[in-house]
Amino acid sequence: MSSGAMTEPTFFVLTALLDGPRHGYGIVAEVADLSQGRVRLKIGSLYGALDRLVGGGLIELDREEAWQGRLRRYYRLTERGRHALDAEARRLAANARLASTRLRRQSPIEGTSA
Repeated sequence: MSSGAMTEPTFFVLTALLDGPRHGYGIVAEVADLSQGRVRLKIGSLYGALDRLVGGGLIELDREEAWQGRLRRYYRLTERGRHALDAEARRLAANARLASTRLRRQSPIEGTSA
């Protein structure tokens, strides 16, 4: 993975895996919960994203289990993924602090109350 900004879905997938391994549907549900419904992952595109994250060394396969005749793959965050998530969280926080500081220095936006 590049060292540039992380996409919001990637940020939330990695965040969803902080508490431990999850399978695809578990990741989808946790991302929706964490993002308060702003990020809705589709199962069809999730597995491509998971493959890219595995390829980038940010997550890895934890285990596979048979469930209702299908194979469930559980993924876990790697140490590299934890560091990447930490760096992204710090980048986002720094950006938010910068914007907030500049907003406070500006006069109230016309048509709104301060």
